Amino acid sequence: MAQSKLISTQIDPKGSIIASLIILLWAAMLIFLLSITINWFNPLTYFAVLIQMHLYTGLFITAHDAMHGLVSKNKSVNHSFGWLSAILFSYNNYWKLFPKHHEHHKFVATDHDPDFHESDRFFPWYFSFIKQYVSIWQIILMAITFNVLKIWIPTPNLILYWMLPAVLATFQLFYFGTFLPHMGKPENAHFATSQSKNHIWAFLSCYFFGYHFEHHDSPSTPWWRLWRIKT
Repeated sequence: MAQSKLISTQIDPKGSIIASLIILLWAAMLIFLLSITINWFNPLTYFAVLIQMHLYTGLFITAHDAMHGLVSKNKSVNHSFGWLSAILFSYNNYWKLFPKHHEHHKFVATDHDPDFHESDRFFPWYFSFIKQYVSIWQIILMAITFNVLKIWIPTPNLILYWMLPAVLATFQLFYFGTFLPHMGKPENAHFATSQSKNHIWAFLSCYFFGYHFEHHDSPSTPWWRLWRIKT
């Protein structure tokens, strides 16, 4: 694990480039999908939902890296990326997420950990997780935005490509980034497990956050370098 400490001593300038790329890909894909005519019989229609879901997850991962100060060494730029990424993901509040995430790292798998649930059951844990981060203001803002956008954009497109991928991304983030790693409260320093070493699946499932013990052991390693410290 000495390598991880070496890697994390500096903030790589590529962090802001990668963050920009995720945001731009999400926006370009969304604009394109909202403008097309949906063909319900074309498998690519549903594959596009999965791509957009993955890009929504990327927005959250970008905000997460900003919470650890890993997007840019300039604090204002770093937090701006985090704030923007969080807002684009259904109006998440970056400054609400920020302290809760650091509580998770400080008090992992305890009563003070906002991401943990003693039940060890998927749905009770998921709903507890969602209640920690979703506010009534988010729902109101999403409703307002939806009703404004549907003036110009077909409602099916908005539901299929703007709303549904965001909801699915919460399951992706929770299942691979919280539930599986901390389920059963593993008996180690970080109460976390890691998925088997498979870099392609680790990226596709949750931007390498299946390598969760490694993230807790080296929280200043950006998501796109976690594969390098996987043992």
